[in-house]
Amino acid sequence: MQLKYDIPAAKALPLEEGESLYYCVPYDVSQEDRSWITDGYLAVSSKRVFVLRGSEVVKTYTISQMKHTRAEVTIGGGMLVTTIDGVQNFIVRYSAKHRTRFAYMARGINILSKGRTEMVESHEHETQCPVCGRALTQSGICPKCADQGGLFRDFVKLVVPYRKRIVVITLVMIMASVVTLLNPHLQGKLIDDVFKSEDGSMQKAMLFLGGMFFLGAGIVVINVIKTYLCTLLGTQIAKDVRKTLFDKLQRLSVQFVNDRRPGELMERVVYDTGNIKQFMQNTFCNLFTVVIIFALDVIFMVLMNWKMALLAFTSAPFGVWFTLQFRKTIRRRYHMQFRREDEVSSNLQDVISGMRVVKTYGKEAKEKQKFDDLAEQFSKISFSNERFWALFNPLIHFIMGFGIFFVLMYGGMKVLDEEMSSGDLFKFVTYTNMLYQYIQWMTSMPREITGLISSMERINDVMMQEELIRDDDDAIRHDIEGEVEFRHASFGYKSYEPVLEDINLKVKKGEMIGIVGPSGAGKSTLINLLMRLYEIDDGELFIDGIPLKDIRNDYYHSQLGVVLQETFLFTGTILSNIRFAKPDASYEEVIQAAKLANAHDFITKMPDGYNTYVGEKGMTLSGGERQRIAIARAILKQPRLLILDEATASLDTESEFLIQQALERLTQGRTTFAIAHRLSTLKNADRLLVIDDHTIAEIGTHEELVAQKGIYYRLVKAQLEMQAQAGA
Repeated sequence: MQLKYDIPAAKALPLEEGESLYYCVPYDVSQEDRSWITDGYLAVSSKRVFVLRGSEVVKTYTISQMKHTRAEVTIGGGMLVTTIDGVQNFIVRYSAKHRTRFAYMARGINILSKGRTEMVESHEHETQCPVCGRALTQSGICPKCADQGGLFRDFVKLVVPYRKRIVVITLVMIMASVVTLLNPHLQGKLIDDVFKSEDGSMQKAMLFLGGMFFLGAGIVVINVIKTYLCTLLGTQIAKDVRKTLFDKLQRLSVQFVNDRRPGELMERVVYDTGNIKQFMQNTFCNLFTVVIIFALDVIFMVLMNWKMALLAFTSAPFGVWFTLQFRKTIRRRYHMQFRREDEVSSNLQDVISGMRVVKTYGKEAKEKQKFDDLAEQFSKISFSNERFWALFNPLIHFIMGFGIFFVLMYGGMKVLDEEMSSGDLFKFVTYTNMLYQYIQWMTSMPREITGLISSMERINDVMMQEELIRDDDDAIRHDIEGEVEFRHASFGYKSYEPVLEDINLKVKKGEMIGIVGPSGAGKSTLINLLMRLYEIDDGELFIDGIPLKDIRNDYYHSQLGVVLQETFLFTGTILSNIRFAKPDASYEEVIQAAKLANAHDFITKMPDGYNTYVGEKGMTLSGGERQRIAIARAILKQPRLLILDEATASLDTESEFLIQQALERLTQGRTTFAIAHRLSTLKNADRLLVIDDHTIAEIGTHEELVAQKGIYYRLVKAQLEMQAQAGA
């Protein structure tokens, strides 16, 4: 999202020496009568805020005096508000389309007012097209103003790596074209030189029939070769696109994946890549043959009789024009069909993944009805599209048929007047039929191209996403010692809505930090930043004095150990799940890790031991068993930095005891961050971090925080009272 517009008025700002322009954004509501305006801008420098109307500066604010600047939401828009000397000031008003932009402005002004100099950056796309005002796609593309040639360029880029194969296929298609066009010529000669000639003989007839047979057999052989090569090419392209797309998905942020439904992303990887394969196999490869035959066919017809050729071409422009008139309709119809198909797939994925919950609440009938409704909508749009095509295609054929009618009428008169032979007429009519056959094939291409365009758009929607977390070219491989420092770190899942703000924390090597606080305060967000699942918006995060962004991401993650509350196990065996952290680990190393995690005993009691199949997400195991396997996975990795997120929550007393023992072994000598609602699980923590109201409210040892009688003291007191009530 653009936060610094380049306007002439901004260049004329009365900036002082050493004062630089940070932001310049438009506002569109008048401050006096709340009417719409088009020439209002808010400019923010390192020292002041300027309100511009045209080229005139109507208001100026000193940033050092501005306290708690905020973007307030109003009906249909919003207003930027700040506090100066205890008095609230309204800076500018704006419509709803600028709400997000001014939320960033408020955040940028607040950073500058604290004496910091970093600039707020927006990784979000604009929501409206700056040209036509239409809503943009999630990739920031305007469906109306998008460069249609862009998709063509993307497609060319897609097939360029396979140009050698395409050259071979093209040569095969030229052969197919020549053989196809020679057959009508032999048929015409057979009529004139054998059937209509006085000196026709069986020997001549067999000679022509033999030639026609070999040409027909040649077409079959060439088409088999062509089909094989085209299928091979389509399969290879689909495979490569699928691999590239999956790789891109893994490199995108967790937030992108969370914002999309699983079924939707699966459709991109499976269905849309398959659609490219079908297009390459059935349409793209045949296109060369059609174009070559079409061009040669036209040349032959003109050379034979240019007047009849003109008659044959009369209806072609009308057919092409008629097809072009419905191009947008066809695209809209099939785009809607693909969206409905996405919804069906996503719903099916949700229900299958959550089948246990569906059955527990007895909602089978409700989910069935929901799926039936989606399937019905998909069926209706599919039927409507097929019905449209069933009417559209015959109509095109009917229009094209007029050309053949004119050729037969004019040519028949020429034959009767003995100005043309019957063989030449037959040959010309055959070429005309061939011409319209391929024109009709090309008029059906919008359907195939629409499918390809939709699939390319959906694939590009993923491929064009910005990789928010990526390594710099000079990123290093650093072996973690364990020192961690947050310095003025701020982050929000939407950058303008901070979940954590101005976090300052220094952790020594081997220190265990317990993190407590109310739900939604930002505890899990803190460890998400530490795991570098998200990039910090403002401030810095250091590992051993090195900025985290300067360390290679894959090498950093290879040294992390993570045990989460909601343990995820992959479909497979216990052995494969433990080895996930270290695929080359020996069997003895796996057993040793399981013993340290208190998991070995229950594993060996299972019929298949370590080769026991755990089912999807490990649902055949209890919560405590899954958690101990997750701890074994973390131990096997021998992490330098350990993160525990509610690792003992929702477990029975015995399981919690076993897991606590395993965690004590795991945390020895390692820098550890542990989140827990049960304060008793943090008894071994060196320091406790209390997060409240999006920042660090308290920090210290258990005794120090109790003595302060603040938030932590109230949490301890509340838990003791609950335990006393439970004991009573």
